[in-house]
Amino acid sequence: MRINEINIYKLLLPFSDEFAHSLRKRNYVKNIIVEIIADQGEIIGYGEGAPRSYVTGETQESAANAIKDLIEKYLFPWELNDVSQIWDFVDSLPDEKDHNSAICALEMALLDTLAKKQHRPLVEYFTQDFYVNKIHYGAVIPLGSQMTIMRICQSIKELGFKKLKLKMGKDIEQNRIALNTLAIIFKDDYDLKVDINGVWDYEIAFEYIPILRKYDVRVVEQPMAPDDSGIAGFARTIKEDGIILMADESACSLEDVKRLINDGHYNMINVRLSKCGGFRRSLQVINYLRDKEVSFQIGCQLGETGLLSAAGRVLSLLCGDAVYYDGSYDEFLLKENITFENVSFGPCGEARPLKGSGLGVEVSKQKLDRLSDLPSKITIMRPN
Repeated sequence: MRINEINIYKLLLPFSDEFAHSLRKRNYVKNIIVEIIADQGEIIGYGEGAPRSYVTGETQESAANAIKDLIEKYLFPWELNDVSQIWDFVDSLPDEKDHNSAICALEMALLDTLAKKQHRPLVEYFTQDFYVNKIHYGAVIPLGSQMTIMRICQSIKELGFKKLKLKMGKDIEQNRIALNTLAIIFKDDYDLKVDINGVWDYEIAFEYIPILRKYDVRVVEQPMAPDDSGIAGFARTIKEDGIILMADESACSLEDVKRLINDGHYNMINVRLSKCGGFRRSLQVINYLRDKEVSFQIGCQLGETGLLSAAGRVLSLLCGDAVYYDGSYDEFLLKENITFENVSFGPCGEARPLKGSGLGVEVSKQKLDRLSDLPSKITIMRPN
């Protein structure tokens, strides 16, 4: 198969409602889309990255430019006939986290293109040792007023969710109200994670310990910034209560994860495709965690289109041993999507494999063009 052209789109995705966490209050997100045109337009594959400056240091602009550089400066497989060529290309790329969303988008587009050419679902390119044909996603509750939290929790309960993630910030009273509201609606019938996005410091974190105990919080995700030394003391204390400490922004690469496991403070890792650099690198992290008998979840970036949701579905189904799954929030979060297919989960968060070759979704070119900044589109033609 001959790759003829690669297009990089800068996408602006509006939300159906505002979504807030401790670091951002959003009405939209800016993602990147890679379009690969092969065999004179017979095959078109797509990939997506979700660059977030507070996660990997990437912006939409830097990620788009990085994709162009990766294609031009490394041994890009313009003649693509086997998946091993994709793995060789990805393995040759820089391993710094500041290229991860770019690598994710490019790798995904290559996989989607090859799988469509070979009429295969993406999942067939990976080992099936932990494959399952059904998973259940959890539900996310953003920062908000008591009325907002109550409304969202009631909707989540009606959909049959038991696994919940509550976004929390620094305001102890706001967080206590949110936890109490959740407990009133769900009674004792919930499995609760709280996600801090790294905004606590040592003093604030210790103020929360009695509250975490009172509301039976099972997992605390990224309470402090990656370089905060106070995590050691906090980790020791909450482990005595059986509370799991999960790393997210601290764990963007295999080297990050190795260091964290060696430190011994975190006992769960959040693996996200865009954050970790795509399938190849995410599965390297996961296999390392399996060897070390450290638990993990498959997560997502806020504001993924159906492309990253579909890719996250593949990774989740390949990881039946994950403790939690976050993702496929498309119809519950996005005002518009770029895929024809609805990749959202069903009742109780249930989700199964998508049908068809590649990622299992098709992109609406009309919506992609309308939601993109077309004057800034980057086009790379096959070298002569």
